[in-house]
Amino acid sequence: MSDIQLITFSGGDHPGLTAGITAILAEHDVNVLDIGQAVIHATLSIGILIEVPDDDHRRQVVDALTDFGQDNGLRARFSDVSPQSYESWVNAQGRARFIVTLLARKITASQLGLVTAAVHRHGLNIDSINRLSGRIPLGELPRLSKACVEFSLRGPLADEPAFRKDLMETASHLEVDLAFQRDDMYRRNRRLVAFDMDSTLIEAEVIDELAKAAGVGEQVSAITERAMRGELDFASSFRERLALLEGLEEKSLEHIAGTLKVSEGAEHLIDTLKSLGYKTAILSGGFTYFARFLQQRLGIDYVYANELDIVDGRLTGNVVGDIVDGDRKALLLKELAAREGLQLEQVIAVGDGANDLPMLSAAGLGIAFRAKPVVQQLAEQSISTLGLDAILYLLGISDRYQS
Repeated sequence: MSDIQLITFSGGDHPGLTAGITAILAEHDVNVLDIGQAVIHATLSIGILIEVPDDDHRRQVVDALTDFGQDNGLRARFSDVSPQSYESWVNAQGRARFIVTLLARKITASQLGLVTAAVHRHGLNIDSINRLSGRIPLGELPRLSKACVEFSLRGPLADEPAFRKDLMETASHLEVDLAFQRDDMYRRNRRLVAFDMDSTLIEAEVIDELAKAAGVGEQVSAITERAMRGELDFASSFRERLALLEGLEEKSLEHIAGTLKVSEGAEHLIDTLKSLGYKTAILSGGFTYFARFLQQRLGIDYVYANELDIVDGRLTGNVVGDIVDGDRKALLLKELAAREGLQLEQVIAVGDGANDLPMLSAAGLGIAFRAKPVVQQLAEQSISTLGLDAILYLLGISDRYQS
């Protein structure tokens, strides 16, 4: 009867160690059942689960690997694995898998401790922990530093809403972001990302900037804030604000467009998405004039927004055609997915306001970005700590693969 052995090595890393270990295994008619390796700060950890034909082969393998470890400064450990234990381990592979992504400016022991405690409370097992962000220098952190750790979890989750709530409360306590996703086929197979524009791709609400230029800034800002909190119907509030802009000169638009500041991480995110073959879109309750400006700057594929009505070089206070409100955004998202031959599970939507919730709900992955509290609570995922390019971490894309 064959023997099953778990072999682990740890010690200083240098080239050729894994090659040497696997060469010994190859000499002794060994079947490799599982293998994993990690290097942290030039220290190697490698585990190999093997099956050997009989006890004689096992002793030969153990002796050869022990000698190799001693010659190369590695600590070797050998553990017997019973057939029953192995079968139980094999059967566990059918259990549901989940991903929890921790986003912060830096990673601390307190963060890891509270997240892993939450995982334990809900009966999940941690299969692996991976750092997706780059290495952080000692001393004072860069102003826009990024840190991300991804936990791969497995096991039966009895109460998913309770686990999500636990993570949300943990994130609030730690002032970090925690994203929870099912680790399914769609997570790394998404192909379209649709963005709201105002306060998402850019840091401003354009209608507020137009209002300042028209001398009605306070009136419009008050209406905008109430609409974004979901206290007012978007379409009616939009018409009310737009009417206050009647008479504003068209040349003001060009000046405002030139002053718009894109959100942290937006250019990096879109450059990386384009390099990976993603399509991008702006679905905005703002205005096409500014969306087209961003489209050219960032290389966006599709733009849908509201067309300002301009007569004799001045705004009339109206729009041309239908207003792009929350429901219209969701409809456009579905139409774009169909045009690209995608399922909605392959689509990501990103926004900050209450009028973004329909498209966030329709998308396979809906992300509230630096959003109003009501949107954070209702969206599937929320990013407030880092910039837009943190979305890449939610897709499992580490810094080494980003543009």
